[in-house]
Amino acid sequence: MPVINFTYEELYKQLGEELPKDELINILPMISSDVESYDDTEVKAEFFPNRPDNYSIEGIVRSLKGYLNLEKGIPEYNVQESDNTITVDPELENIRPYVASCIIRNVEIDDAELVNIMEFQEHLHWVIGRDRKKVAIGIHDFDKVEGPFYYKAGNPDEVKFIPLESTENLTLNEILEKHAKGEKYAKLLKDFDKYPLIVDGKGNIMSMPPIINSDLTKLTTDTKNLFIDVTGTDLTAVTNSLNIIAANLSENGATIETIEVNYPYRDNITYPQFEPKTIDVHTKTAEEYIGIDLTSDKIVETLERTRFNAEKIDENTVRVTVPRYRIDILHEVDIIENIALGYGFNELPAELPDFATIANPDPKRQFDQIIEQVMIGLSFTEIKSLMLTSEEQHYTKLRKEVEEDRVTVAQPITQDRTMIRKSLINSLLEFLEDNKHEELPQKIFEIGDVAYLDPEQETQMVTVKKLAAAQISSEANFTTIKSIVESFVANMGFEMKLADSDNPTFIQGRCAEFTTKPLNDNTPFTFKGYFGEIHPEVLTNFELEYPVIAFEVEFAKNE
Repeated sequence: MPVINFTYEELYKQLGEELPKDELINILPMISSDVESYDDTEVKAEFFPNRPDNYSIEGIVRSLKGYLNLEKGIPEYNVQESDNTITVDPELENIRPYVASCIIRNVEIDDAELVNIMEFQEHLHWVIGRDRKKVAIGIHDFDKVEGPFYYKAGNPDEVKFIPLESTENLTLNEILEKHAKGEKYAKLLKDFDKYPLIVDGKGNIMSMPPIINSDLTKLTTDTKNLFIDVTGTDLTAVTNSLNIIAANLSENGATIETIEVNYPYRDNITYPQFEPKTIDVHTKTAEEYIGIDLTSDKIVETLERTRFNAEKIDENTVRVTVPRYRIDILHEVDIIENIALGYGFNELPAELPDFATIANPDPKRQFDQIIEQVMIGLSFTEIKSLMLTSEEQHYTKLRKEVEEDRVTVAQPITQDRTMIRKSLINSLLEFLEDNKHEELPQKIFEIGDVAYLDPEQETQMVTVKKLAAAQISSEANFTTIKSIVESFVANMGFEMKLADSDNPTFIQGRCAEFTTKPLNDNTPFTFKGYFGEIHPEVLTNFELEYPVIAFEVEFAKNE
C-alpha cells in the first residue's frame, strides 16, 4: 500500500489549524490509514488501496477537515468551461485508446509541493495504473505550451524530443533504449509499430505516454498553471484518475478548466467529470451492519462528516450524493462503512457476546498446516495472493481459451480484478515476474481457494482448495518437477498414477496429469493434479527469462 510522507508543518498549513501530535496520530487511522512511523517533524502513513483520493496531502487534509467538523459535505470546486480540445488519432484505438485532460490554474508550488505532486502521480500509477500499464499520468507546465492539443501516434524512428532528465534530443526508440524510464517501461509499447504522443498546437511534444514527459514542460517552483493528461487502456480507470487529480490539486483554491476530448471511434467526452452519483442508504440496514440505533438525521450528520452530501427522504431512507473522486463507493454497504467512520469507531459501544464458546483449532487450517509442512520440507516458500484475477492473466497469458463457466465480478473497480480464479498457476507466475530481480533458484507454493460455478448451491458457486508450486532456475526441467510431485504425494501418504496431458500452459510432451490413491483406507480426502515445464510463450507473457516448472493439485473429500 502507498506510504504518504508529510510534515506536521505542511499539514497544519493546509488544514488551517494545529492539533496536538498525539491527537493527529490517533485520528489518521479513522480516515482509512495505518500510521507506519512518526517523529517530531514527519509522519509516514500507509493509506488503503481503496482510497487513492487520500494519496496526497490535499486529500488527507480534505478528509481531516470533515472528521474534525471544520468542513462538511462535498467540497465545491471552481470549474470553468474552456474552448481547449484534445483530438485523438484514429491509429491509437488499438494501441492506447483513451485520454482525459484538464487545466489547473493558479497553483502554488514550493519545493515540498513539487515533491508531493510527483509522489502523488507515482502512487496513482501504481494503484490505479498497474505500474502505468492501464493508466499513465502527465503533469505539465501549461504556460510553456498552447492549444489545441493532439493525442497522436508517432513514428518511433522519426519523431524526436528531449525527455525529462536528459539533454539529448532522442527518437522514440532511442528513449526506450537509452533512457532509464524508457528501459523500465519499454515492455508496454513493444508490440506496437507506432507510439502515443501528446502534442500541442505548435507541434511541441509534451509527453510520450506511458514512458516519459518532455523536458519542455517540466514543473518548477515558478509553475503557476498545470496541464494534466491521463492516458490508458481502460476508460473508467482513466476517468477516475483524472477526477482524483483534478479534485486534489484544486483543493487550495485553484481553478479547473475543462478540456473536450474529440474521438474518431467513440463519443466525445468533456473532462473532468465531476457529476456525482446518488445511492440510497436505509436506516434499518445500517443499524444491522453497525449494531447501534440510528436515525435518518444522525446518518445525515455522520455522512456529511465523511464529505458526502446527504438528504433525509423519510425515517428509513437517506439519499447520499457521492463525489466522483470517491471511486471506492459501489454499494449501500460502502456508504454504511462511512456512517461508522463518521460516527467514530472509538465511539461504538463495546459489547460482550451473550453466549460462551470453547475454542478449537479449525480443521481446515490444520489440513493446510500439514500441506505447508510437506512443502517447506521440500524447500519451498509460501506466498499468498488475491482470489480475484482477470481473464488476461488467468487465461490469455497461459495460452488458454476464456471459459464461459467462470465466476465474474459484476462491478469491477479495475480491469485486472474481473473474476475469481479457478487455478493458482497464474498467481505464482505473477509473483515470479514481480521478483525476477531476486537471486535464483526461486521455489514458491500457495495453498488457496478457487471458485467454480455450481447451480445446485445456494450461492450458485462452490469453493475448492488447491495447492500449486513453481520453481524458476536455469536447471528446471520435467525430471525435477516429477521428482518433486512424487515426493509430495508420498509424504501425503498416497500413490499416484500418471497420464498424458495436453495442457496448453505447458510444453507438450513435458507435462502430465496424475490421480492419487491413499495408502490408508481411512484417509478422508484425495487429490488429483498436473505438472510439467511451462511453455516458452507463457514465460514470455510473464517476462520470465529462465525455465519454470510447476504443479497444481485439487483436493476433495473422499466419498
